[in-house]
Amino acid sequence: MFGICNLAIVPLRLEPSDRSELVTQVLFGEHFKILEQTLNWSRIELGYDSYNGWIDNKQFRSISEDEYNLLNDAAPVMNGDLIEYMASPNNQLLTIPIGASVTHLDNPLLNIEQFAFDGLKATGISSKQNIVNTAYLYLNAPYLWGGKTPFGIDCSGFVQMVYKLNGYKLLRDASQQATQGETLSFIEESEPGDLAFFDNEEGRIIHVGIMMEDNHIIHAHGKVRIDRLDHLGIYNVDTKRHSHKLRVIKKII
Repeated sequence: MFGICNLAIVPLRLEPSDRSELVTQVLFGEHFKILEQTLNWSRIELGYDSYNGWIDNKQFRSISEDEYNLLNDAAPVMNGDLIEYMASPNNQLLTIPIGASVTHLDNPLLNIEQFAFDGLKATGISSKQNIVNTAYLYLNAPYLWGGKTPFGIDCSGFVQMVYKLNGYKLLRDASQQATQGETLSFIEESEPGDLAFFDNEEGRIIHVGIMMEDNHIIHAHGKVRIDRLDHLGIYNVDTKRHSHKLRVIKKII
């Protein structure tokens, strides 16, 4: 069984309950496998990053295996505007956030949705220099555990979405992202767009941010914000103290 998200932003939860922890969000147009199903909930695996969780059965529609495979093989096409409105043939409106997938709307082999999308499209691979420009679009977005949109986003969701909009695939969680790319020995070797990872007392990776010029970093901590980075970690410009301990810097591109 397979499905596609046909609403703007849908929660993916740890357990099959509205009270369960939000682990990530499923944006409009994201497709997935259905691993198991109950009367009200389905445990799914997202096609993009293989992330697992439970989704309400009322918040997606079923697609065929052929349609799932077509979406898996197609070049991603996403909404490139912060917010975009789409209209159906009967003039119903749907609002979608930046990063929502409109791949299926462009494909003549996929007659899944009738919404017409005329907004800015993000597709293909952009240069590394565009990573920071895209990150600025999320500036001041409030922190939300499991979030992936400007209305609420967590540190790894922020990094994943910025890279996704530029045509690069990252895993969902910071600890997973830390397994990708090339390790750099010194901060001085880094370039804008590289990723800095931070750990806790147990040595577990718990935070990630995007390197900028002049030893600055943009990351989601309370909100998407810009702080200083030194050899100890992130120096919060508001509290005047370090908030995260630096573990490693990785070059993805």
